[in-house]
Amino acid sequence: MTKVMILGAHGAMAQLLTKRLLTETADDLILFLRDAKRLAQFANQPRITLVDGDVKDTATLVKAMADADIIYSNLGGRDLADQMTHVLAAMHETGKQRLIYISALGARHEVPGKFGDWNEQAIAAVLPGFRATSQLVDESDISYTEIRPAWLTDYDEVDYEETTVAEGFPGTEVSRLSVVDFAFKVIQDPSQAQNASVGLDKPGTAGERPSWLSEGDSQNDD
Repeated sequence: MTKVMILGAHGAMAQLLTKRLLTETADDLILFLRDAKRLAQFANQPRITLVDGDVKDTATLVKAMADADIIYSNLGGRDLADQMTHVLAAMHETGKQRLIYISALGARHEVPGKFGDWNEQAIAAVLPGFRATSQLVDESDISYTEIRPAWLTDYDEVDYEETTVAEGFPGTEVSRLSVVDFAFKVIQDPSQAQNASVGLDKPGTAGERPSWLSEGDSQNDD
């Protein structure tokens, strides 16, 4: 039986992943977030440990992480690199080796053309944090999988392709369910995508920007 720790557990994809792990596996889960009351629906689940904490509180993070086998990070924001510094410190202190984390398209300067130019402007405030995080994780001695999803949708579909940094980024969007599907597969087989940065997009969505942009959706996963 695997024990999975989910950081930033209130995020939309984190909650989708939690539900899938509960439904399709026997894994135990450690849900770490600020204000655990926001996930009160999981409070009485025998396979779930809810932890109210800030990832920048390394002592609390270390205590919560002690029994985890795999760390999944749904963290984000301008201070992501600072948050990840504490996550990596806690992993080193507890001897954890496997990290799966959500990053952003453009974190590796891998998005070409007009879409890449638009993306740079659209998420200019947070891209430096994702780029610094990628460098921190690269320079650590842990086994990681970085997930770089295209712009996120709530469409009820699992339809995605995987790309490497060298291949660039062909599509502009991908569903949250698709990103969760990939993360789920890596959690179930952690030997996959080790020390890899994986781009995820829906085939056939190339363009200068996501097609649904006028509908008011966003990349934010809070």
